[in-house]
Amino acid sequence: MINRKVLYKGMLLLSTVGLLAACGNEDDGATDDTTDDATEETVDETGDDTAEETTDTASDEDAPEKPESLHMWVNNEEQQLDAYEEITARFTEEYGIDVQITPYEMLEQLEGMSLDGPAGQGPDLFFQPHDRMGDIYLQGLAAELDLTDDQLERLGEYNEEAVQSFSFEGIQFGIPAVVETYALFVNNELVPEAPETMDELMDIARDLTGDGQFGFMMDAANLYFTYPFITADGGYIFGQDENGVYDPTDIGLNTPEAVSAVEMIQSWFDEGLMPPGTDLEVASSLFMDGQVGMVVDGPWAIPDYRDAIGENLQVVELPTQDGEPLNSFSGNKGWLVNYFTDHEYWATELALFITNEENSTTYFEVAGELPAHTAVEIDDEFMEPIFAQSQNAHPMPNIPEMSQVWEPMGDALQFVQQGDDVQEVLDEAVANIEANISMMGQ
Repeated sequence: MINRKVLYKGMLLLSTVGLLAACGNEDDGATDDTTDDATEETVDETGDDTAEETTDTASDEDAPEKPESLHMWVNNEEQQLDAYEEITARFTEEYGIDVQITPYEMLEQLEGMSLDGPAGQGPDLFFQPHDRMGDIYLQGLAAELDLTDDQLERLGEYNEEAVQSFSFEGIQFGIPAVVETYALFVNNELVPEAPETMDELMDIARDLTGDGQFGFMMDAANLYFTYPFITADGGYIFGQDENGVYDPTDIGLNTPEAVSAVEMIQSWFDEGLMPPGTDLEVASSLFMDGQVGMVVDGPWAIPDYRDAIGENLQVVELPTQDGEPLNSFSGNKGWLVNYFTDHEYWATELALFITNEENSTTYFEVAGELPAHTAVEIDDEFMEPIFAQSQNAHPMPNIPEMSQVWEPMGDALQFVQQGDDVQEVLDEAVANIEANISMMGQ
């Protein structure tokens, strides 16, 4: 495994060095840090006192000498940039290491890293969603983190599933920063008391539905939103070993447990509790019009729902089923250390610092995204329940094979709304997924 990655990096370096030498790098924030650091680090311009400093977060006597600066690519959203300007200033004050920030669209960073990384011109840290870990691994762009005991102890304070989502093939590559999932939105004018169990939710749905009104709606043809119900009794997407490594040959979407769950979803349509073809746009529109009592949605919907429903809006965790919490799907974003950095230890320290409890609190207050650090207290009546739900969320599988799951399962969930046999539909979906995955290897 390691030899294959090293070979890839060597080939990538050879294939890009000529182009980079001719074209240079137009990113004016990613220039001399990595090329001159080896020389600069031999001189301690601040004297012995700086070299001997210790802190609560980096007290390891074996820590390498501090670089003069570190460089990070931050997603080019104004609020995120404002938050990290404030947070990295604290890092500089505490450690005496300057932090360069370059605004860089998150979804464009991998392309930039594939050029700048091997040339020694990339950042020390870059920012990515967890479900791109497969591509990041195959391109050899992120360093395998060699965490010290102290770093591991601090990482233990983060959402365990979010941490796992930045692991690939059992190797930790990233530090999670933010989590995103969904919850149950309730119109208290129609539903004065939010349900705590699925049985209660279904009772309310049946009582309210009729004459153009519905008790409960969701995008039931979308695996992202139906995942909690499909997996509640033991259904799964890919099997995992004891280290959390996914097995794309073990697909659990047509097991008896998954079939039973999708039959429950089908019953919502058989009973007329929601019309076939209902998607998130339809559910959201009817909810804002006061025609739906409850919908499953995410934090992005809060501003519109708050404006439409006002003081009657309530957000709660998903109800329990058979006494157990429903596990929503989560999408996580986090910081990865450039494979080619000369400062892996201090880049990791920076990633842990900017995502610790204090700084995650600042990030939430400024940027509005929920933190992966579980000790943060969210003082917001709408976001707090979603943060609580994130503690019971499963990250979307981060292997490339996951891309082959969405469309077949979306089609399957559409067919069951129309009354098709659930077992047959799911068997066909899994066969299509397996065929699509097989073609990926060609």
